[in-house]
Amino acid sequence: MSNPLALLGRIATYLLLIVAAFVSVFPFFWMMIGATNLSADIIRGKVTPGGALLQNISVFFNSVDMPRILFNSFLIAGLGTALTLLVSSLAGYGFEMFRSKVREKIFGGLLLMLSIPFAALMIPLFIMMANFKMINTYQAIILPTVASIFIIFYFRQATKAFPSELRDAARIDGLKEWQIFLYVYMPVMRSTYAAATIIVFMANWNNYLWPLIVLQTNEMKTLTLVVAGLTSAYTPDFGVVMVGAIFATLPTLIIFFLLQRRFVEGMLGAVK
Repeated sequence: MSNPLALLGRIATYLLLIVAAFVSVFPFFWMMIGATNLSADIIRGKVTPGGALLQNISVFFNSVDMPRILFNSFLIAGLGTALTLLVSSLAGYGFEMFRSKVREKIFGGLLLMLSIPFAALMIPLFIMMANFKMINTYQAIILPTVASIFIIFYFRQATKAFPSELRDAARIDGLKEWQIFLYVYMPVMRSTYAAATIIVFMANWNNYLWPLIVLQTNEMKTLTLVVAGLTSAYTPDFGVVMVGAIFATLPTLIIFFLLQRRFVEGMLGAVK
């Protein structure tokens, strides 16, 4: 016979998980239901599917230049993610593999910079971009995100699990350091790269404040800015807003589900 206290604890755990799952899933459920209803129905709190999905989709595509917006979003998120992974993983690899007297001091200084809020950096960063004539360009969005301190820290911590024997063997075989990184380190650390890809892509895709400041024409705006702009009208059409939110959410969901297994392995520090 099982212990009653253990049974009650298990029931309480499952109830807590059910509540947490409901709280996590309900916003997405509300978004999907809202996309099928008119704005008036959403304001009244209707939680059942309606028949206005095609109408909302039509209004959304007539309101925005979807191909151009998707191009902007995927270019910024995709290129930014690739460059961030390359630069940050190189930095994390270097901090762990190459020893020096000032290494920890430099790394500690980088971690200290994480405490600086982005609001304190916006004005000097904007002035710098203006001096380089980069306002309203893709470069102004991508370049500040390339050297991510958190991703550098993440790769350095993951590199601690990298087998040093592989590096020594590669050196004996005559490989140079860049070849070791490219042909040995990157394949072995693929789970870490997958986890970092999800984190960085979601951050770049959902980036709002900095693109709002730098991108000054409608032709350069991302999907996140466009969806936020739909709510700025005096009487926003919430059904259309929900459709835009779905389109803005789908890419991150697809990336996560494609890399879900590797993401778990990477977050656990698995090296294969």
